[in-house]
Amino acid sequence: MGKDVIIACDFDSAEKTFAFLDKFTGRKPFVKIGMELYYAEGPSIVREIKKRGHKIFLDLKLHDIPNTVKKSMAVLSRLDVDMTNLHAAGTIRMMEGAIEGLTRPDGTRPMLIAVTQLTSTDQESMEKDLWIEKPIADVVMHYAHNAKIAGLDGVVCSPLEAGKVHETCGKDFVTVTPGVRFADGDVGDQKRVMTPAQAKEIGSDYIVVGRPITAAEDPVAAYERCIAEFVG
Repeated sequence: MGKDVIIACDFDSAEKTFAFLDKFTGRKPFVKIGMELYYAEGPSIVREIKKRGHKIFLDLKLHDIPNTVKKSMAVLSRLDVDMTNLHAAGTIRMMEGAIEGLTRPDGTRPMLIAVTQLTSTDQESMEKDLWIEKPIADVVMHYAHNAKIAGLDGVVCSPLEAGKVHETCGKDFVTVTPGVRFADGDVGDQKRVMTPAQAKEIGSDYIVVGRPITAAEDPVAAYERCIAEFVG
């Protein structure tokens, strides 16, 4: 499994998305379609970006009763995305239902990963808001272990936790890590961050990078910088 940089296309319209993607005349970057864009444009935006030759991580973070997630994943599997996700907090049973729904009649399916704790969550907010009093590192590992038991391919986690996830769940258990910023950049609203080079060193398999690329003066150059620092 090769490392890759996934660009978070956090735009609110197809027009803005394609204006951004049109800048990439060379390699076609792996892109993340999140709630904002998907809710604005619906499944058609997924089909169009796929038609342009991009790999797609559909980041909708499903979290509901197992049967609802199972049926929703069956619908998403028909969009031919490469990766999608859910919240590990939804329980092992929900994650097992998701795998069942996502698997097509021919046995193929997109990669399925679980969100452990969002990168905007820190120990204080986890305890105060969620009443989860165990150390955040332990919570992340427990959720990752549950995802592995359920048959998922990996987890979304902070780069700070990627190495430990591999120790806990094995080197083939995929780590997809947001919260990545350049050393000379703004951390924004992320609490747990790391540079692309540090994420590579600690063992992240994929990094998700948004504003450091999408808001850059030269997005293509920023993307290539990420590739150089993370993939080498």
